[in-house]
Amino acid sequence: MVEARRHRKTNERRARERWGRLAEQIAAIWLIAKGYRLLGRRLKTPGGEIDLLLRRRDALVFVEVKARPTLDTGVAALHLAQARRCQAAARWLATRYGWPGAVLRHDAVVITPWALPRHLIAIWREED
Repeated sequence: MVEARRHRKTNERRARERWGRLAEQIAAIWLIAKGYRLLGRRLKTPGGEIDLLLRRRDALVFVEVKARPTLDTGVAALHLAQARRCQAAARWLATRYGWPGAVLRHDAVVITPWALPRHLIAIWREED
């Protein structure tokens, strides 16, 4: 019985991981179609991980992707602790990918079943 529960949890975790990776792929394609240039995905830093890193005109855009059943639950998953991790990771990555005069921006893309992706622009402001 315990082994069956453990196996089910492992399968559920794998399914969530696949859904998350698919959501990141969908978000990347969506943003590229909107004119963004993909610089990196799943970038790990000492401060956290950035799902997608893109450039558009003078902006270096750090994107958090959320795959949720509804838009409301996706937006609710963008909490303060997440913002702090993303901002720390963005500061670290900006020294490697940025350029003089670059605007740093934090966006999110929420992926929900049977709906177009929702691109939320400038969801967080950089904390001093």
